[in-house]
Amino acid sequence: MKNIILNYDAFIFDMDGTIVDSLGVWEKIDCEFLEKKRAIKVPEDYSTAISTMNFKETADYTIKRFNLPDSPESLMEEWTEMAVYEYSHSLLLKDGVKEFFCELKKNNKKIALSTSSPEIFYKPLLINNGVYDLFDAFSDTNETGVGKKSPKVYLIAAEKCGAPPERCIVFEDVLEAAKTAKSAGFAVCGVSDGRSRVNKEQLKKLCDYYIEKFK
Repeated sequence: MKNIILNYDAFIFDMDGTIVDSLGVWEKIDCEFLEKKRAIKVPEDYSTAISTMNFKETADYTIKRFNLPDSPESLMEEWTEMAVYEYSHSLLLKDGVKEFFCELKKNNKKIALSTSSPEIFYKPLLINNGVYDLFDAFSDTNETGVGKKSPKVYLIAAEKCGAPPERCIVFEDVLEAAKTAKSAGFAVCGVSDGRSRVNKEQLKKLCDYYIEKFK
């Protein structure tokens, strides 16, 4: 981690799966939303398929894939109601994340969040975990209008931090998102997570760094 700290000016973090283990929350929501409410078994590839999408893209995809009569807006409202309590009360940062953030601030580094989750999720989570004020910038794919198949969310974060992509490093757990960041000139640190273990070796090969844990 010392080499990472020395080599870059701005540190851009994904949230879900990277700094917080939220996989269980979304598995629970997918199960309740599809299986309990609509009698549709959750496909094994569903979470991977939506991993780089923003909320609107996920709603459009879900409606099309399962031929649902719902509107995208009604789906997003339903998911938000189901998730907001968990993000506001239950989820904790991964072990060592807060200490790493504090080490970055001691070294006068910029910290940004680039996430597919809306502010209503990430803000209370970061406040409850005592790290919200450590961040210099925030960007999310709902704000940009495009998911992480576009580098826009990372580029906005870099701009807000006042650093060009080549002076930034992105922390990501999802292979496709890591590819996007790399394609835009960012260094990337892959982060181990349950959702991404199927692509672990590909992620390790693609990224400039790879970590199992922050601590």
